[in-house]
Amino acid sequence: MTNLPYFDADEVRTLLPYDRAVLALESALQNDVDPEEDGPRLFSPAPNGEFLLMPAQGGAFSGVKALTIAPENPARGLEKIQGLYVLYSSDTLAPAAVLEGASLTAIRTPAVALLAVSRIAAAVKTPEQQLPESPRILVFGAGVQAIGHVAAAHALYPSARFEIIGRSPERVAQLIAQFPELDIVDRGSGHAADRDAAVSEADVILCTTTSTTPLFDGSLVRDNAIVAAVGTHGLDARELDDALVARSDIVVEGRKSARTENGNLSTALSDADWENTPPANLKDLVAGRFVRTPGRPACYTGVGMSWEDLICAAAVFTEGRSA
Repeated sequence: MTNLPYFDADEVRTLLPYDRAVLALESALQNDVDPEEDGPRLFSPAPNGEFLLMPAQGGAFSGVKALTIAPENPARGLEKIQGLYVLYSSDTLAPAAVLEGASLTAIRTPAVALLAVSRIAAAVKTPEQQLPESPRILVFGAGVQAIGHVAAAHALYPSARFEIIGRSPERVAQLIAQFPELDIVDRGSGHAADRDAAVSEADVILCTTTSTTPLFDGSLVRDNAIVAAVGTHGLDARELDDALVARSDIVVEGRKSARTENGNLSTALSDADWENTPPANLKDLVAGRFVRTPGRPACYTGVGMSWEDLICAAAVFTEGRSA
């Protein structure tokens, strides 16, 4: 315990670039990880916010992410989400390492989303469904997760063209300035018609907001497009409308978590749908059990799961130990 290693935010980002995180998550899903057996997320009141605990267990390592969520912090120039990840040996349950938690979340969320996008893109039946060599990627949001999704998408699709729609012109400008080499185009500052056109022209749409209502008209999405909505959790928050869900092939992180926490699906899928024709989860996707339907978009939607943090934390620890 006296020599317990600590990985700060800079070390987490250095040891876990997005492409390495994607590979670690994919490998875990190909082996013993089953999203349907994930540990529960535990919420509890905290002063001016709430605690969030996310335990997970695995073969070599287990762990728990302990976060605080302070909704008033951004207005004070402080981070909304802060916390730590404690990694344990599954053999002895002795602590193995502590990691800065917010940076881990900022990496694993886009890594999971881009893993889903890349695997959905590979599950095509017709040439019309293939992503172009330089896909047009539209990002909704301009916060930490939007930044991470741009960086992750660029790592996987280096020739992609990026566009952005955000509520805050200042934050949009700051995001664009972080990636001068990408020539990101702001499609949200003009008329509504331009925003609608951006949706209809996009090959990939990444939704990274905290919206409680749908971000766009789902009928505008191209038939061969891929949409990933990962910004919200809770049945009262959503980024996608029922029109898009109804006309799309759907992939979720885990069916159990999606049914109880994902507002994007809460009114579009009935109890009978969940029981009789449930959507594919990430393990199905990675195993090749998901196939695109010609003439339909594909949507991945997730709320964040504990096993994802465990896989990423273990990858940081393993890489740091061997460095």
